[in-house]
Amino acid sequence: MIQDTALRVGGATSEQPIVICSEAHRFLVAQQMQECGVSPRAIVLEPEGRNTAPAAAIAALLASEADPTAVIALLPSDHRVANTVAFQAALSKAIEAAEEGWVVTFGISPSAPETGYGYIEQGDALPNSASLHKVLRFVEKPDAKTAQSYLAHGGYTWNSGMFVFRADILLAELGQYCPDIVEAARQTLA
Repeated sequence: MIQDTALRVGGATSEQPIVICSEAHRFLVAQQMQECGVSPRAIVLEPEGRNTAPAAAIAALLASEADPTAVIALLPSDHRVANTVAFQAALSKAIEAAEEGWVVTFGISPSAPETGYGYIEQGDALPNSASLHKVLRFVEKPDAKTAQSYLAHGGYTWNSGMFVFRADILLAELGQYCPDIVEAARQTLA
């Protein structure tokens, strides 16, 4: 799955990935990257597992060293993507939106009222794009009745945990809403 994640980005970008993983997985990740012919720009080791925001902050800080407006695709390696061509097309659209200053997340069309996933309520379409929408809200792991109502209502997707953003935009947003995460990331990198 690590190799699949690195390779599926393929046609959407030619950048070297920054891989963030636990210290326990460092040799496995390095081996997996070498086996699939992907040379990471960096492999960052987390001393302990954290949530997405600290990893995103680290990636944004590292990428911004070379280019403050660098576009980052934050992609967990535990996703199975059946249609790589469609994913690459969606990623290309997400990159274009991120270049314009949007923070993009990927929703997955739900196939069942799953209570183990978070949900995204879809808002209006973005200007000049029928396939990209504003997020009205995130709902973290609803109960079964609520999840069923989301499917019946429509307009909700599962939260994939995949994001695309410009480094400077994400750091500004985190600085406004979670300044402790940015400061901890800066100190960690230092």
